[in-house]
Amino acid sequence: MSSRRAIAYRWRRIWAVLVKEAHQLRRDPLTFGMVVGLPLVQLILFGFAINNDPRHLRAAIELNDRSPITRTVENSLRASSYFDLVPVDRPGEGEAMLRRGSVQFLIVIPVNFTRDLVRGERPQLLVLADATDPAATGNATAAVEQAVLSGLRHDLIGPLASRAPQPSPVDVVIQRRYNPEGITSHNIVPGLLAVVLSMTMVMMTSIAVARERERGTMENLLAMPLRPMEVMAGKILPYVLIGAAQTIIIVVLSGLIFAVPFAGAPWLLALATLVFITVSLLLGFTLSTFAKTQMQAMQMSFFYILPSILLSGFAFPYAGMPRWAQWLGEVLPVTHFLRVVRGVMLKGWQAGEAMPQLFYLAILGGIFAVIAIRRYGDTLE
Repeated sequence: MSSRRAIAYRWRRIWAVLVKEAHQLRRDPLTFGMVVGLPLVQLILFGFAINNDPRHLRAAIELNDRSPITRTVENSLRASSYFDLVPVDRPGEGEAMLRRGSVQFLIVIPVNFTRDLVRGERPQLLVLADATDPAATGNATAAVEQAVLSGLRHDLIGPLASRAPQPSPVDVVIQRRYNPEGITSHNIVPGLLAVVLSMTMVMMTSIAVARERERGTMENLLAMPLRPMEVMAGKILPYVLIGAAQTIIIVVLSGLIFAVPFAGAPWLLALATLVFITVSLLLGFTLSTFAKTQMQAMQMSFFYILPSILLSGFAFPYAGMPRWAQWLGEVLPVTHFLRVVRGVMLKGWQAGEAMPQLFYLAILGGIFAVIAIRRYGDTLE
């Protein structure tokens, strides 16, 4: 009996500790939300938002020969699930769109395409693909020739049947721009700059105010004749130097170790990096004003970092995500900085091409600054 009683008492003590932990977890909704919400977020993102075979990619089409046959080619491409065609009329317009990232493909039907096809001269059809993300365009590139052959099969009949040699009556020329060899590291390594800065800047700054609370030094800050703007500037400026050092290390090593090209202007990348670091630090400071402990601040940061990696186009093709996931990705600062980094390093972007992304980042920075100042002002009160 004594042994049974001892075992019963032991289980009662264990049960008491279990109940205590349950009450503690209930009083910490952020931790409970992370335990329950994080698997749901991962399930939804990995199940719905990730697609390594993107469809409905935007493709500019330049028709320099208008005939029933070229219209058949255009309609066949349009009917393919891989392409959403965007007609262009002016020479050079399609290449500019490809360079900006507005389209993933440029399909050029040359002058005298129909005449050369009827003569059996196997005319060329030029396809320019944005290869900065090889996974996003690989399958679609292979689908171009299939779509063209499928369309021409209906036109090359009767007297023209002899003009349908095998393997193809048309020479489909594929040019992969900005990453001709399709080297994965040329896509991933520049993206690492955006992800590393996002992780470190947001996480380090998010614990800034929470650390003051935990260490009991918040009263010292409150006693100082400092405005919220001055406290915020003093908190984030040291991390700007850390972010600059990280940027230099990543860019230099990407060239030395992985031979990643740098086609653009260094000053433009430096400007974009400074803007992004500032936005990330302001976001981290904003999160810190909502957290009571450093653990809560880190948990909030993690809820931001995970979608940033999955929805920005860093780990998986952005074009392969459903529309709702792309909308969420557009809200994230890292998505826009990632485009600038790849644009400057791989495409040689100029200032005019990067400004729309930098303008959006500046707007986000202003929003985060206003929220952080107001939240910290409430803390002072």
